[in-house]
Amino acid sequence: MRQLTRITTALLLWGMLLVPAVAYAQLDDVPGIDDFDWNPVMNAIIEHESKGNPNVVSGQYVGCMQISPVLVRGINLILQKRGCARRYTLNDRRSIEKSKEMFIIMMSEYNPQHDIDRAIRLWAGGPGYSVRGTQKHVNNIRAIMRRQAGK
Repeated sequence: MRQLTRITTALLLWGMLLVPAVAYAQLDDVPGIDDFDWNPVMNAIIEHESKGNPNVVSGQYVGCMQISPVLVRGINLILQKRGCARRYTLNDRRSIEKSKEMFIIMMSEYNPQHDIDRAIRLWAGGPGYSVRGTQKHVNNIRAIMRRQAGK
């Protein structure tokens, strides 16, 4: 059973690496999206939050990136403000592709300077994050990023 779990986790993590090109292509209709590669950050967050499992639920947080209903509403408000017809649903949190899209949209709004630590803090604590309250999360995600990059 443990071996099957490891194989399943490995396949989920490998599968999330195939999503990036699709996620960016799917955002062509969203104004303000650039081509910055957020994949190392997103993949580390996915590993940390869910080990790649899109069905993980922890209270109000759901999916591979542990997205809350408040975040979905916030992303939809950004889209509305930009005049984009696209909207996300609570069920979209279970899609790795759509979760990554929401991350990219959030970064385009709150982190256009592409600051990696700010991205991790925003994801962990929202736009009003506390540096002190998100430091452990930054340390954990940075460590995963280093390991995934082979450093």
